[in-house]
Amino acid sequence: MRPVKYRALYLHIPFCRAKCLYCDFDSRALTGCALEEAIGAYCEGLSAQVDAHGNAGELSEVETVYVGGGTPSLLGGRLVGLVDLVRSYCEPVEFTCEANPESFTLDLAQALRAAGVTRISLGVQSLNASELKAIGRVHSAEQAMLAIAQAKAAGFSTSCDVMCGLPGQTLDTFAETLRSLVTLNPDHVSVYPLQLEEGTPLARMEEAGEMEVPDEDFQAQCMDLAAEVLEEAGYERYEVASYAKPGHRCRHNIAYWTGKPYLGLGRSAASMLDVCKGECGEARFIACPDAQKGEGSWMRGEALSPKEENLLSRSDAWSGEGLSSCPDERNEEGLSAREEGLLSKGKALPPIDANLSMDGLSSVRVSSDVARIRFKQLDDAGGQFETEELSAREATAEDLMLACRMTDGISADLLARATGIIPDDELSIACQQAVEKGLAVWDGGALRPTHLGWLEGNELFGIFWNLAYES
Repeated sequence: MRPVKYRALYLHIPFCRAKCLYCDFDSRALTGCALEEAIGAYCEGLSAQVDAHGNAGELSEVETVYVGGGTPSLLGGRLVGLVDLVRSYCEPVEFTCEANPESFTLDLAQALRAAGVTRISLGVQSLNASELKAIGRVHSAEQAMLAIAQAKAAGFSTSCDVMCGLPGQTLDTFAETLRSLVTLNPDHVSVYPLQLEEGTPLARMEEAGEMEVPDEDFQAQCMDLAAEVLEEAGYERYEVASYAKPGHRCRHNIAYWTGKPYLGLGRSAASMLDVCKGECGEARFIACPDAQKGEGSWMRGEALSPKEENLLSRSDAWSGEGLSSCPDERNEEGLSAREEGLLSKGKALPPIDANLSMDGLSSVRVSSDVARIRFKQLDDAGGQFETEELSAREATAEDLMLACRMTDGISADLLARATGIIPDDELSIACQQAVEKGLAVWDGGALRPTHLGWLEGNELFGIFWNLAYES
């Protein structure tokens, strides 16, 4: 069987020194010996997964790599080892590692650069001490500025994440953070409104009246202010939340938004690939790692309709770089409440076909009407997965929707490909509806989102995701 050829690779590192008050990403707050032991065991398993896919030939065409978390910079020398391992199987043109300012040292920066990392994404969030304290960040503004300087000095393309809508934040303090940031000349800036996620300490504090969080109107004002300040400083807005100097767009995120096949390894990491008829005739297959002990456990989920899922969430419109998922309280089996729900409502995939197994991997048969499959790793070892299968129509609608995140919009080429799958009249009506509502405009054959289209993201995304279903 011809191996899957992924174009992007994501590695998830689920460790932090302290959990931020707003965070529901899959991360574990540990310190001291407990942290060292957990990191050692986790990295050993993650390395085995990289080896399995690399030896199967699935990483040879990877163009971008992203190591996210959590706080990857907590790994120190082990992070350098992971970089070396990945690069033994591919030669990515962009290799990003996330880092937090308090754990990003000059020595680590130089070691990562020598190992082949090209890009650092720093979790700055704010340069205001009161705002950092309000959201539970453990670094100072001074540490953040030093980390940016060290990343630049080491020769990285340097990206900074900034948040708006923080407790106690005003337009003036947000503008001050932005203006201070641009004086440090990072190559890329991402600006994300704070989301209060159920079950997080910040959400509980807000519900109890202990903390006041600015509303969505304030967040919209901040996003407009960011566009003004950053574009004036020479940054190009190429996506709803992303700004870059020329030549510094995040290629890894663009791979997500443009439908390139990506592989996520590590707990909660997500993967996506398009499956097609090939050497296996009418059958279609995907390959994923076995559990290190015992057989892998696969669960097929059901594609969510717009009524069941917030479309901003599906499009990942306001999330940070990379792809990860989020844990809740974990039971004695190590599963979060969310994961238990996925497993209980899923159903087992067909048995693994032993004739199709590759060294360290298992091939799973999927039905002939499936055009795209996504799967999320639910455990550390890579033996439990949740899957979602999409038809050709659903996959095309998803591509149209995700294209609306970027300033380039829906290209003429994507529209042409979509007409072969979605009826012309339905596609035309959707485009017309977006234009009439002021959410998009025609520009040289492409349909580009407007300022209003980004402010009303759920409505714009919904117009195109609804094309997934026959009218």
